[in-house]
Amino acid sequence: MKNVFKKESVDTYIKADSRLTKSLGARDLLSLGIGAVIGTGIFILPGHEAALHAGPAVAVAFLIAALVSGLVGMAYAEFSSAMPVAGSAYSFGAVIYGEIVGWILGWALILEYFLTVSAEAVGFASYFNNNILGAIGVNLPKYLSAGPLEGGVINISATLIVLVIAVIISYGASLSKKVENVAVIIKVAIIILFVVVGFFYIKSSNYVPFYPKEFHTKPFGLGGISTACSTVFFAFVGFDALAANSAETIDPKKDMVKGILGTVVVAVILYVSFSLVLTGIVNYKELNVDDPAAYALKVVHLDTWNKLITLGALVGIFTSLLTMFFGGSRLVYALGRDGLLPKKMGQVDFKHSVPRNAIIVATVVQAFFAGLVPLTELTSLINAGTLLAFIFISFGIIPLRKRKDIPNDGFKMPWYPALPIFAGLASLYFLLMLPAISKISVGLWIAVGIVVYFTYGLKHSKLQNKK
Repeated sequence: MKNVFKKESVDTYIKADSRLTKSLGARDLLSLGIGAVIGTGIFILPGHEAALHAGPAVAVAFLIAALVSGLVGMAYAEFSSAMPVAGSAYSFGAVIYGEIVGWILGWALILEYFLTVSAEAVGFASYFNNNILGAIGVNLPKYLSAGPLEGGVINISATLIVLVIAVIISYGASLSKKVENVAVIIKVAIIILFVVVGFFYIKSSNYVPFYPKEFHTKPFGLGGISTACSTVFFAFVGFDALAANSAETIDPKKDMVKGILGTVVVAVILYVSFSLVLTGIVNYKELNVDDPAAYALKVVHLDTWNKLITLGALVGIFTSLLTMFFGGSRLVYALGRDGLLPKKMGQVDFKHSVPRNAIIVATVVQAFFAGLVPLTELTSLINAGTLLAFIFISFGIIPLRKRKDIPNDGFKMPWYPALPIFAGLASLYFLLMLPAISKISVGLWIAVGIVVYFTYGLKHSKLQNKK
């Protein structure tokens, strides 16, 4: 019986990742962070969560989720400073807890990344089909605009956008960051315009009741807000994606924390203000649609602004797709690098310094789910793995500080050990508050992962086969 809790050394990862090009600075990381966090989460989730779980108090849910994610983000920043390697929570877990824990986190996050990209693609297709193609008189037939679960054959727009993103990613971090930096500016500007213009169409009556009685479920009557918080963590999986870029960051000790905390500040301001304006324009009961911002502007007959917010949504979701695809492909690369997945996944294409085989696998899986599975089904499956990683990374700060072989003269999480413990417990609470389908699905996925580890990964693991 091999030692499944055997721990990898940071030096091994750093040496392996030297093949990747260091090209990302603090500004690039901030763009990637905003690109990931301000995507489908802001353009679609506020509507669904207001209608189904929290009413106008969805703004409070986003505030709480952003603050907890910010605390966890500090933990990610400390890990990235101490060990600037690819793989994020997987690599961090393998060094601190042992290989099997790292594998479970990595396996869970593969599901998160792939489904997040697929969900973002379906959100993109919703805005594109309804507001761009519709505006020029093109109405896709049902069999090309929806998957089998919705009575169609394939969501062709969602599938195609995944392929476009794959082409950009395959040319490396340099091209990705150039596209991201420009697109993020456009996106944030359009969101601010929506908030400013929409402010003048707010009806105070739409805020009453602010937290509707039908959502006052257990515990303590906060069940609705808690479930909304748990669901909107979907928007904040971008923090893990940022940490996955550590190996390609020029100065991770300083730049990673700037990128993560800068993203938190921007996310709090934009999400809360966007949600308040949205639920002020339209009664929360009408917002269970996939394009709530565009719908709200139609309701108040702002057709020109409707087109602008559609552009913002498309650009916003596009940048989110870039970051999440980037992070997911790097995670598959890291697992292949270490022998836990076929070694071809860990190969790097030297022309563009990218893990091309990992990108191909990510493309096939993500395009499949984007084309065939509806948005609501995808988002309900996403958050459990994210919160599981948040728990282990938060609590992991405690054993990390005790490791004398991992010096860190960069960023360290303040108020140790109270803040890491609080972040871990808060993440655990929101994990427990997720809908049952999310917990059951991720439990089944992890069970499959454990089988894969013991039948393939353990036998081929470079760590286990070290002499």
